Amino acid sequence: MTEPPPASPRPPTPARSRETLARVAPWIERTPVRRWIPDPGIAALPAGVELFLKLELFQRTGSYKVRGALNNVLRADAKTLRRGVTAVSAGNHAISVAYAARAAGTSAKVVMLSSANPARVARCRNFGAEIEFADDGASGFALMEEIAREEGRLALHPFEGEATVFGTSTVGLEVAGQLPDLEALVIPIGGGGLISGTASIVKQLVPACRVYGVEPVGADSMRRSLDAGEPVALDRIDTIADSLGAPHAAPYSFGLVQRYVDDVVLVVDDAIRAAMKALFLDAKLVAEPASAAPLAAACGPLRERLEGRRVGLVLSGSNIDLDTFGKHIRAAD
Repeated sequence: MTEPPPASPRPPTPARSRETLARVAPWIERTPVRRWIPDPGIAALPAGVELFLKLELFQRTGSYKVRGALNNVLRADAKTLRRGVTAVSAGNHAISVAYAARAAGTSAKVVMLSSANPARVARCRNFGAEIEFADDGASGFALMEEIAREEGRLALHPFEGEATVFGTSTVGLEVAGQLPDLEALVIPIGGGGLISGTASIVKQLVPACRVYGVEPVGADSMRRSLDAGEPVALDRIDTIADSLGAPHAAPYSFGLVQRYVDDVVLVVDDAIRAAMKALFLDAKLVAEPASAAPLAAACGPLRERLEGRRVGLVLSGSNIDLDTFGKHIRAAD
């Protein structure tokens, strides 16, 4: 589901972002920033880089997605909420919508992809959501729209719309406060909800900071959209980073990426696996593939641009089961 573009995308402002943070704060964590100095034999960072990890993988639902989901639900009126909410997701958004629905005292009926990680499906059910499955992203969006239409549920888009993006803007608000002299920030891109909100605030509060997005080669809808000058859809998704497998870019978040993001680079799955392994062995973090993509970019296509700089990486989530995590780590050997 896409929304018609506004005449000019209205970005989150610091003041509106602070209002959003106050709204969602009782149900989220203000995630920490950690300086990381890895063993050079484990992670070959750019020369002279000073690296900081924004640990959204410590968020209550295991990913940043809860910020946007909560903002959508908490802004809705009581009549709307009585009918419940719905969403479509590979996992992290579904989990966050289920959590947000429970926080607001309503029900959630979510559509997950049949390929969704089992740990995510189980966690979504644990928060009380009813789950239906779809074979791919396109059919998943169609099913979500059908549920919203027939049951009157509020559809919560995984990456598009002001309420969602204002929610993710709170990541940028925290980063700007925690690292006011940051020179570069690297953020993973699925549909663009995280980077559009985060970049909007970082660029307003820390104007000198360069913001880079990273996508898998097999799920590069934002890179292709930027090259085309308009949002485009993908015919096929092929990446281990299922959280970054959005089937299309969308107008509002795309417009903000055009305005606030300096570049979007691509990484291959093997580089993501290597980054997952480095984060596990040295930083002692269990990062899902999407969460490791910024490190893969820092050690790969962004290497020269990050040399000697004070750099932040947004680690977006940690919802992955042990078997799948172990498989990726072993494949990185």
